[in-house]
Amino acid sequence: MSPNFMPISSNNTSKESLNSAKSIANQFPVNQQCFYLNHAAVAPWPRCTSEAVQKFAEENCQTGAQGYLTWLKKEQQLRTKLAKLVGSDNQDCVALVKNTSEALSFVAYGLDWQAGDVIVISDDEFPSNRIVWESLAQKFGVIIQQIHISAENPEVEILEAINSLTLKPKLISVSAVQYASGIKLDLAKLGNACKKNNVLFCVDAIQAVGAMEFKCDEWHIDFAMADGHKWMLGPEGLGFFFVKQQHIKKLNLYQYGWHMIKGAGDFSIKDWQPADTAQRFECGSPNMLAGYALEASTDLLLTVGLNNVADAIEDNYAYLQLQLQALGAQILSPLKRHQRAGIITFKFEGIDSGWLYQQLMNNDVVCANRGGGVRFSPHFHTTKECMEGAINVLKSLLASRQ
Repeated sequence: MSPNFMPISSNNTSKESLNSAKSIANQFPVNQQCFYLNHAAVAPWPRCTSEAVQKFAEENCQTGAQGYLTWLKKEQQLRTKLAKLVGSDNQDCVALVKNTSEALSFVAYGLDWQAGDVIVISDDEFPSNRIVWESLAQKFGVIIQQIHISAENPEVEILEAINSLTLKPKLISVSAVQYASGIKLDLAKLGNACKKNNVLFCVDAIQAVGAMEFKCDEWHIDFAMADGHKWMLGPEGLGFFFVKQQHIKKLNLYQYGWHMIKGAGDFSIKDWQPADTAQRFECGSPNMLAGYALEASTDLLLTVGLNNVADAIEDNYAYLQLQLQALGAQILSPLKRHQRAGIITFKFEGIDSGWLYQQLMNNDVVCANRGGGVRFSPHFHTTKECMEGAINVLKSLLASRQ
């Protein structure tokens, strides 16, 4: 991992901050505690995030909600930083939501559907990006068209569906990075095709945002969403929902409360209207504790720089690929750089991947059992020593089988 960029203190990320490998290590003590290669599932917090939560908790303990107006400012700062993280010039297009599934439901049940409308998804989506659309088929007679994503040219069949004069899809919903295989789609290419054919473009970005540059505006994405607890290094229970400006008022609402109206906080308003911004999708009291945490984590990522983050993740991927192949592993994830992000899934002939996963976990290698193999997912801060340790454990397990 390149050590020439740095995480910051929890209070001010723009200061003469820490430009050393040591400062990165200080932000991520997890790398000294175990061999953590599971950011595609749940990421450990950086120290600045832990400190932000502790500070908020202590303030609450000492003075309660005396600083509530400050809390609301922090909430707005989070929206601003999330907009930067997803490549949007308009923070009004970002809502704070509980999770990806909630945001997908806002889209699915916010749009108007007719029997026979076509939705295109891939055949390898995480259940959250499949079940919600299948529920529409049951309720409204919508047709769900599943498209196979091949490792060699993953966009080809999706583009054919978008351009099809017979299929004529209303919406396409895909993951930016497939959770099991790690295949990264060319969202710019798909977005251009969707715009040309007047197809709505919805992206489950949970395996991408925080691990790479993301460009909602440039890629013509209509809707994007992600939880904060994976590559964004935040807590579970808080994520974002990006809605292109032109769609904010078009989505039907089905959650209502004090926080989603114009002038939220003025409890004297009787003739209320939904907010003109994406805040209309935030019906009730915000999760302030998680907000403080995610704000600190996004601050860190933006300070490090998403290009630097992506380059470091690629370096870590390449290192793991080389080491795994030297052990005889079959790599199930893409071998071409432009088709991969931070997920590398592998298996060994004659060895049950479920058994291997469990043995790795028993030896402090934190990973996942996905896609027919063991899934490693290092982040930018993952040290070479951490990866070497995991590979050494793997070597020992393989030797024990001989």
